[in-house]
Amino acid sequence: MFNLKTLVRPNILALKPYSSARDEFKGSEGVFLDANENPFGTLNRYPDSYHKELKTVLSTNNNIPVENIFTGNGSDEIIDLLYRVFCNPGKDKTLTFTPTFGMYQVAADINDVELIKLPLHDDFQINTEALKPYLSAENVKLIFICSPNNPTGNCFQEEDVAFILNNFNGIVVIDEAYIDFSSTDSFAKYLENYPNLIVMQTLSKAWSLAAARIGIAFASQDIIQLLNNVKMPYNVSKLNQKAAVEALKDTKTFEANKKVILEQKTKLKSALKGLDIVKKIYPSDANFWLIEVEDANGLYEELVAQKVITRNRNSLVKNSIRITVGTPAENEILIKALLAISKS
Repeated sequence: MFNLKTLVRPNILALKPYSSARDEFKGSEGVFLDANENPFGTLNRYPDSYHKELKTVLSTNNNIPVENIFTGNGSDEIIDLLYRVFCNPGKDKTLTFTPTFGMYQVAADINDVELIKLPLHDDFQINTEALKPYLSAENVKLIFICSPNNPTGNCFQEEDVAFILNNFNGIVVIDEAYIDFSSTDSFAKYLENYPNLIVMQTLSKAWSLAAARIGIAFASQDIIQLLNNVKMPYNVSKLNQKAAVEALKDTKTFEANKKVILEQKTKLKSALKGLDIVKKIYPSDANFWLIEVEDANGLYEELVAQKVITRNRNSLVKNSIRITVGTPAENEILIKALLAISKS
């Protein structure tokens, strides 16, 4: 039986959150002399600490109540907050499936929490048999599932994720940074069924706001309240909240850009297939391709020499390069560079 309170660090349960001046006065009009702000300027006032307008737009777009939404300074902040809420340093553990997003390990190291890393199958799917002993293991508090996965690009099978949700009494965090590029539904549709489910998304990828650092978590009201209690008071700036609201309201541009990216993704795959230096193209539900080549280190450096910057993933998947889908012009430059390298 899932019991949230048994998972939360005792000091977090007892925490009295910081109360800012803007928390104590709820109005929007008046002579503001309560927060020691400079009275002059256009960015002189503290931003809304709970991002109400942003969450309202996210609620409308995703058909999820505002009370079930947390917004943070990128998904990185949310990952760190989850460690701080649920994991006692030097005692508790978390788990993920490798290869995957590196911030789960970085946040674990920062918070002095062991991260158990279970290798994926050769097809980059979850090995549920290898996972079973950990589902009831003592002190395993969080399981991170990146789907579509980074750097492999594939979504995990829904039945495997459902197996975890049904058999693990800790917190299951599904990181959907690339979900907008996938034809697969978000696991957010299961929030009402699983009180231990947290779904993370971001505006950095499909919404073109990597510089604004807007991470999103959908979860139960109780989990959202815990995150709000622990986060810094003004974790998302007014400028970034405004940029996010404007982008989320402009769904026409979002859909047009996504269409171009997906079309270019297909064209890029066809071009990559015709290159002798490309040995394999892994399946992808994201806005990138992971390819296997003869010598990833050498190819990466040769591309850099031509001012084409890809991501060398050789340390995670042997002799692999990750290529983000760019504009039509950028993709053409990439293919020309790869053709030149293959002929040399």
